[in-house]
Amino acid sequence: MTSLGEELFGREQVAKAKRYHRPGYAAFVLNTAIGLGVLAILAFAGPELDGWSWWAAAIVLAALAIVCPWAARLPVAYWAGYVRERQWGFSTQMAAGWLGDRAKALAVALVLTMPLMLGLVGLARIFPTWWPLAAMAGGAVVVVLISFLAPLVIEPLFNRFDKLEDEALAGELRALADRAGVPVRDVLVSDASRQTTKVNAYVSGFGRTRRVVLFDTLLDESSPAETKVVVAHELGHRKGGHIAIGTLLAVAGMAIAVLAVWAVIGNPEPGDIPGVLLIGAALELVALPLLTAISRRWERYADRFSLELTGDAAAFESTFRNLGTANLADLDPPRALYYTLFSHPTVPERIAFGRRWAEQYGSAA
Repeated sequence: MTSLGEELFGREQVAKAKRYHRPGYAAFVLNTAIGLGVLAILAFAGPELDGWSWWAAAIVLAALAIVCPWAARLPVAYWAGYVRERQWGFSTQMAAGWLGDRAKALAVALVLTMPLMLGLVGLARIFPTWWPLAAMAGGAVVVVLISFLAPLVIEPLFNRFDKLEDEALAGELRALADRAGVPVRDVLVSDASRQTTKVNAYVSGFGRTRRVVLFDTLLDESSPAETKVVVAHELGHRKGGHIAIGTLLAVAGMAIAVLAVWAVIGNPEPGDIPGVLLIGAALELVALPLLTAISRRWERYADRFSLELTGDAAAFESTFRNLGTANLADLDPPRALYYTLFSHPTVPERIAFGRRWAEQYGSAA
């Protein structure tokens, strides 16, 4: 039986995408198992640091619980994220550049995690009865601050962002945003080409930090009409309030993690920090199918919004054809993996949706 992907892209392209993605899925499973395993070892057989002050022990154990899984996963990550990407012609980095980005990500994780763990243990010591309430409130503040500041503080660590130089196109995109009723402060271009040939776009921040970011590779590969489709899609995420809702979901996740720590550990001490992070990682893994289902729903909303805003079903289809080819998207993933890992509908699903929309609304657009 011919799959939708084979109907739209041909059997050879579907098979090529499978050859690229299947080892990547195995690498994801292995990386996850290694990370959880190292945290479990630290949780049940880690150093005690007897005689250390509680705050120094908390800082050191938090650092170990971040650095050790990072180091243990590095060989698999290097193969999956660098060697394989070079073999398939996607990575434009040298090994030093890739390792530099990984080191930056590790530094960000340390800067964010060590104060959180120090605060968690400190609150449990200061407020032994109702520390979970204080931890949930503090966690909510941290999540909101990260969501707000990430475009200004974290994203520039990995890429440079410039305003779109094509003034005519920039004006059309701003007009598109105004017509959508979700004006954005900036449409920026990321120098993603120094890392990859893949094409992408995304939205981040909220309030005064809200922005739409286009990969420079996307601009190189797309016509103005296709760029409008992509930007309209990202504006759909703004219109749907997905960044704000995602931030609230992260706040809820933080609260659930605090309650789980309270239920399993009680009042956490420095030696419990690897266990705290293990609980958080396990909860994240359990929640993954729900979170990806929500994300796919948001992506479908944004696709519909893009079609309604641009009225250009032909550009919509060509956009996703180009994305599917340029990124070698998995056109026919295993359904179990689709429901677990895929934050977006497949490219064939999106093209089929665009055709159905065109049949129903295209003549009126």
